[in-house]
Amino acid sequence: MAAIADPSGEARRILRTAEERKVVLRLLGGVSFLLRCPSAADVRLKRDYRDLDFMARSKQSREIGALFKELGYVPREMFNAWQGRRRLIFNDLVNQRRADVFLDVFEMSHKLDFRDRLEVDKGTLPLADMLATKLQIHEINEKDLKDMVCMLADYDVGETDSGMVNGKYIAGLCAGDWGIYKTFTANLAAVAGSAEKSGLDGPRIALLKERTEKLMALIEGAPKSMKWKLRAGVGEKVKWYEVPEADVQVVDSRISKDGGQEPSGQAPNGER
Repeated sequence: MAAIADPSGEARRILRTAEERKVVLRLLGGVSFLLRCPSAADVRLKRDYRDLDFMARSKQSREIGALFKELGYVPREMFNAWQGRRRLIFNDLVNQRRADVFLDVFEMSHKLDFRDRLEVDKGTLPLADMLATKLQIHEINEKDLKDMVCMLADYDVGETDSGMVNGKYIAGLCAGDWGIYKTFTANLAAVAGSAEKSGLDGPRIALLKERTEKLMALIEGAPKSMKWKLRAGVGEKVKWYEVPEADVQVVDSRISKDGGQEPSGQAPNGER
């Protein structure tokens, strides 16, 4: 089965096949925002989409490998052998695109455990978790800010996962980990400025700011854990984030020129 060149069409094809095979696979990253956020079609918020990112269960790693092989992908063999308990990478050599599959836990600038969140929604992670994967990026860039602008322009912030961003859930993530709180709040503060630079109209910017402030209030108002308070006392004297290693885009690991050595598979700056 040949891969589809259009990333959104390809994501739908993969998700549809996964559902048929009873493999729990949920989309995250930029393409998930394209599928869930109408504002992503706004010319002022458009961005390039290339790689596909998924969350899945580690206990289904064998089924995931078979699924992507059936769909025409080539596994990054050495990486998958070393890291297969937490992450798998598959390459679409025709379209020079790769699919990253994170297993149970999403690890980039921060670690987010999604094991209990994989069946909250269909197709993608829940809106709050999609947003969290962007908020966790320490060195945020414009395309990731655009994704967050799309999310908060299109969805209200509330306390459930039903058709809204679950701000109570995000506040809970921040309340338990000062590092997550530090990175999330810094990135939220940058969202409104990104919306203004995009040229969105005044009412939409006002709505986005209102929702950003609502989410920030939930984060600040959530009771903080003792672990959080102790870490806050240390502050920026100790690094509170990880810096994922850079990696080449696509590797056909069937062709080994150096004894099978491969890069780590990380994307630069934790971006997805």
